[in-house]
Amino acid sequence: MFVINCKNYEEIAGDNIVKFVKIAEKISKKYKIKIAISPPQHLVGLVANSSVSILAQHIDVSKVGSTTGFVIPELLKKSNVKGSLINHSEHRITSKEIEQLVLKLKELKMTSILCVKNVAEVKKYVNLNPDYIAIEPPELIGSGKSVSKEKPELITKAADVVKNAKNKTKLLCGAGIVSGEDVAKAIDLGSKGILVASGIIKAKDWNKIISEFAKALV
Repeated sequence: MFVINCKNYEEIAGDNIVKFVKIAEKISKKYKIKIAISPPQHLVGLVANSSVSILAQHIDVSKVGSTTGFVIPELLKKSNVKGSLINHSEHRITSKEIEQLVLKLKELKMTSILCVKNVAEVKKYVNLNPDYIAIEPPELIGSGKSVSKEKPELITKAADVVKNAKNKTKLLCGAGIVSGEDVAKAIDLGSKGILVASGIIKAKDWNKIISEFAKALV
């Protein structure tokens, strides 16, 4: 699983998101690899019918109806959005909200990617059985220093916790991943995929960098 979080980077604004998703679609087909993209929330509708999975960056515990300004998973599903990140380190929420949202996405048969900052949080949330747990130490996010090189033990410990839970949750890792070498190392350490952002979005050649990461995953 190869998840690209576009955050609210200027590089992806306007029609650029469409160009970006088209590149990802070609690479996904070429390498037969599952790619998911989280565009800025207001651009989701432009690319929701893509052949790669489109995910929300955040969802709210709120209901369909008179709930202005909230991101509602039921409505996302009707727009062909496949799931969401939950509890990203730049948009942390409470334990109760995490539990409610993982269950809500499960109920809707949508993909949940629960972001955590350390192994203690992996242990705390793995029994909720999200589809993926993505471990990202906040201090390495956007740093260019990859978790697979700086804190390899974090991945191996998290992978053990997920494996021992004996459910369907898979481990992703992220933070500071900028090269195919970083990706390959993460997989060797036990991760089942990656969650990346600036390492791809801010690269000068999207085709080249997405291809490099995809090759490393296969």
